[in-house]
Amino acid sequence: MTNCSLFPDNPSHCTVIINIRRGFSSLSLFGCVFVIFIIWLFRKYKYFVQRLILALTVAAAMDSISYLMGAIHEQAEPICIVQAFWMQFFEWAVLLWVCCIAFNLFMNVIWLKRTESFEKWYHVICWGVSLVMALIPIKNYGPAGAWCWIKKGETGLRFGTWYVPLFILIGLLFVVYIYIIVTIQRQVRRWDGTYNPDTQRDKERLKEDVRPLKAYPVIYLVLSIFPLVNRIQNAVSNDKAIFVLWVLHAISSPLQGFFNSVAFALDKETFSRLNFTQIKIAFQSRRAGRKVQDYPSNGDQDTLAIADHVDSERARYVNADDVTVSSDGQ
Repeated sequence: MTNCSLFPDNPSHCTVIINIRRGFSSLSLFGCVFVIFIIWLFRKYKYFVQRLILALTVAAAMDSISYLMGAIHEQAEPICIVQAFWMQFFEWAVLLWVCCIAFNLFMNVIWLKRTESFEKWYHVICWGVSLVMALIPIKNYGPAGAWCWIKKGETGLRFGTWYVPLFILIGLLFVVYIYIIVTIQRQVRRWDGTYNPDTQRDKERLKEDVRPLKAYPVIYLVLSIFPLVNRIQNAVSNDKAIFVLWVLHAISSPLQGFFNSVAFALDKETFSRLNFTQIKIAFQSRRAGRKVQDYPSNGDQDTLAIADHVDSERARYVNADDVTVSSDGQ
């Protein structure tokens, strides 16, 4: 067995942590693949809100792969450095995409503005900043406990390139998210018992732009708790690892993709399409190279009604042509 520097007196603890991490990473990766597949199948990528979810899902999927790499390393071997760089890059990418989603929600709810025009800048910032933050500690990657990351003794570099920015951004996320929720509740109360076209447009905008995204920032906030607590404990007491904290860290860190997929599937519009009829129609549309019905939809009845209407209209025109031909023949 590879030497376990975290728990030298009980190396089986490291085996448990690695197996937990791999198991939950696999679950998360499966959830990400599910989200990507559904977005592709129903052509949801044509809509800006869904593209934000897609970008976050791709980052979370790649992050899950980093937790599946390798095992415990005693030295900074090439595979260990690759895992560390991969993890640093995609952990930053997940965080920044969550921040972009929160910013989009803020603009939608508080300023009543859409941010589609910022989409290319979202990509530049999220992938560009992630690359910079992954390159800064490139010479200091190595064994970091149960997996590879910034080396165990580089506490300042860990906090400078990850934990201090993480604390700041999580604090901002928390404040912005609470403000958004309070504002939505106020708007809903103000709209009760009233009707006018502007109000209805605002309601529809909230449903289309806010509802599909509001769960993702809070998922990130909750899943960040145990990794933060564990790394703070590592910094304060560098030579004394706590097994329970490492287990909780190994469980929560890879689960971003899984819980994102749950939130995605439970969205009202998406959930209405996760049935045999809708999936069959979507596959037929894909295979035929034509469009049956794009996102968003109102469920099976709408799809079948559209199909019935098209068939009835086609039959009506065919019958009219037959009548015309018959009349000409007489």
